[in-house]
Formats: sequence, C-alpha cells, structure tokens
Amino acid sequence: MRLIGLAERALELMCERVKTRIAFGKTLAEQGVIRNWIAEARLEIEQARLLVLKTAWMMDEIGNKAARNEIAMIKAIIPKMALKIIDRAIQAHGGAGVSQDFPLANFWIVARTLRLADGPDEVHLESIAKNELKK
Repeated sequence: MRLIGLAERALELMCERVKTRIAFGKTLAEQGVIRNWIAEARLEIEQARLLVLKTAWMMDEIGNKAARNEIAMIKAIIPKMALKIIDRAIQAHGGAGVSQDFPLANFWIVARTLRLADGPDEVHLESIAKNELKK
C-alpha cells in the first residue's frame, strides 16, 4: 500500500535528521525516546507489510469475500500506523517538519485524507468485531 511507502520514507527522513539535530548537548539519535520511536516505527511498518501480504495471498487463494476481515483490518490499522510514524518524524524535525523544506507535512495530509477515503475507522472496527463474534 502507498501508506506503507510513506511511512517508510518518513522513517528514513527521521533517521537522517536525528543524527544531526542536537538537543540537550547530544544528537537526537542519542536520546532513548527517539531510538524507541525508530524501533517502534520499524516494527509497525513490518507488521503492516505482513498483514497486506497475507491479505493479498488470501484474496488470490480463497477470494475477496473470505478475506474481508483482513481487508477491514488493513483499512483500519495502516492509516493509523502511517500517521503515527509521520507525526513522530515531524516531531523529530521540529519546525522544519511542517515546512516546505521536507515532504513530511504533505505525507501527513495524504495519510489523513486516505484514512477518510476508505471510510471511518469505526465502520471497519465494527466489521472486524462482528466477524470475530461469529466465530
């Protein structure tokens, strides 16, 4: 999905920036909270990527109807994941994160818009819950 790519690029930009930006006498890359953000971002991107691959496989092998729960999961979780990572990348950039010097503000706009385009999260979550309760 496109949002996984945006999240990946936001993570790359964050990693580049924190190596050079200094706060409290050391680079942001030396700050534990920033390293935590980076690690969590990598975990979340890989989890999202695996869910998409599983869903695509299910759609190919057993059909879209059988994969509807996984499709709803993708629509609910990937935009949230991308927004979280993009937001943290913006935070790591400081004021520059919302300037035209970096693409992060535009990434955020795209991710937030796509979160609306596929329908409200609550609709997808409701669908997932109903399918779980049928089991």
